[in-house]
Amino acid sequence: MINEAIRNPEVRLVGDNVENGVYPTSKALEMARELGLDLVVISDKSVPFICKITEYSKFLYERKKKQKELKSKSAKTVVKEIRFGPNTDEHDFEFKTKHAEKFLDEGAKVKAFVHFKGRAIVYKERGEILLLRFAEALQEHGKVESMPKLEGKRMIMFLTPAKSPKKA
Repeated sequence: MINEAIRNPEVRLVGDNVENGVYPTSKALEMARELGLDLVVISDKSVPFICKITEYSKFLYERKKKQKELKSKSAKTVVKEIRFGPNTDEHDFEFKTKHAEKFLDEGAKVKAFVHFKGRAIVYKERGEILLLRFAEALQEHGKVESMPKLEGKRMIMFLTPAKSPKKA
């Protein structure tokens, strides 16, 4: 909200070019006009609203800049999937383990799952053993976030990187 759009009878002014305190909205608007600036609501969560006398376009620019900075600092977690069958042979297991090592070293989470087709669901324990063996093989690259659990026709397990990702 800006200038006349502010309907509260009182506002709390903060900022560099004014004396901080609670003022009637009309007085705050008058002070803003004298300085040739706008009265801008910073926080409408408190009573009275917290306002600042500033140039509105500059305020929008700074707010957008802060949001962009926060977004760039937030960690982006990537989840890579590795799919097994209940009868995955040794070579495929080693091949998929190497891929998972690479993903974990890059800092991505790994979602490993065994997909059971048709009547293969009777081999649930094979799937669990396979996933536990997979977790054991990746012990130095990542740690188990959630143990294997059956969800529908899939047994799923999550692994997270053990340490911070390597910058290449």
